[in-house]
Amino acid sequence: MSDNSAPLTPNPSPSLKGGEGLQVASIPSSPLLREAAEGREGGQGGEGFIDLLTILVSTPSPSHQEAAAVRVLVDWMSAHGLKSHIDAAGNAVGVAGTGDKTLVMLGHIDTFGGMLPVRREGDILHGRGTVDAKGPLCAFASAASSARIPDGWRVVVIGAVEEECPTSAGAHYAVTQYTPQMCIIGEPSRWDRLTLGYKGRLICDWEIRADLAHSANPTASPAELAFAAWQAVQAYAVGLNEGRAKAFEQLLVTLHAVNTGDDGVHGWARMSIGFRLPPDVSLEGLEGEIRALLAPLTPNPSPTRGERLHFTSHTPTYAGPRDTDLSRLFRAAIRTEGGTPAFVYKTGTSDMNIAGPTWGCPILAYGAGDSSLDHTPHEHIDLTEYLRSIRVLTGVVESLA
Repeated sequence: MSDNSAPLTPNPSPSLKGGEGLQVASIPSSPLLREAAEGREGGQGGEGFIDLLTILVSTPSPSHQEAAAVRVLVDWMSAHGLKSHIDAAGNAVGVAGTGDKTLVMLGHIDTFGGMLPVRREGDILHGRGTVDAKGPLCAFASAASSARIPDGWRVVVIGAVEEECPTSAGAHYAVTQYTPQMCIIGEPSRWDRLTLGYKGRLICDWEIRADLAHSANPTASPAELAFAAWQAVQAYAVGLNEGRAKAFEQLLVTLHAVNTGDDGVHGWARMSIGFRLPPDVSLEGLEGEIRALLAPLTPNPSPTRGERLHFTSHTPTYAGPRDTDLSRLFRAAIRTEGGTPAFVYKTGTSDMNIAGPTWGCPILAYGAGDSSLDHTPHEHIDLTEYLRSIRVLTGVVESLA
């Protein structure tokens, strides 16, 4: 910590229980950020919104360990006018307004593993979750707390748990509790862009065991079989992607892990392969293709020789329409802030893949931040962009009809 550093929140609110003793390295912010935070650029309580993000980012919440962060967010929303609680799945939930029509703002409060030092350098806040996706989630809570909710509407803010792991338990529970007219998913794509779709996901875990043999024996070792299997999967993806220029249209494959070993009698190899599916590739079809592809590389099972092929994380691709009542509200709000709205599709997967098909309502993902920083050690967010996204969201909420 430098000599001129000071706590960003010297006297944390009692309701922000994750903030006791918080020390965040700080470099003075730019005049633009100070004006936005003080309201001269429409920030309307911006420093409080920045404090919320800083304290939530400073409260670790990797998947399955979100409880402390959930309590911080619930307490903040309760203190800022939302009716808030922790639901049966462990999600943080806050409700503004009492109408019969519902706008759900579904973000996630868990983060990718690994805590990063939280520090502020001028307009930039560094730390795990600043982009993916506590930044968008805090923007949801901030907008819901400050917007004038139109008659007939209620806004439900959800900080879902376990989005960063295959279970997506928070979203799976949330879709059973609400039937919204509109839904916004909290994911980064910059303040002036709207995400319409995410690729599907499938994970293949492959394991093989075989009798050990002398290295001079021509029989392929488990390690060699695993290498051949990975090459076959890569070749399959290259063939399928031929002529597909856009990443959203391609089958993307990633070797997540490979391990080999032996117990002195038998050798083994394990691989975990992740697939990101384009819209025209079904989960069932791909699983069948991969099973057929790996079968020739797998020795016939015997009492001492066998294989295991297991598929998980069956998440279908989802892409929503461009022109909906919700996207029109966003485009107008972005233009009001001086931006030029654009549409994007993402090669990852989000809770939109769960909520979109289930709810069947207008849906899109929105949030400040550069998604290329997701899961990296360089994760950070521009606070001027964060505050601007809050103003966009506030404009969307106040334009509901």
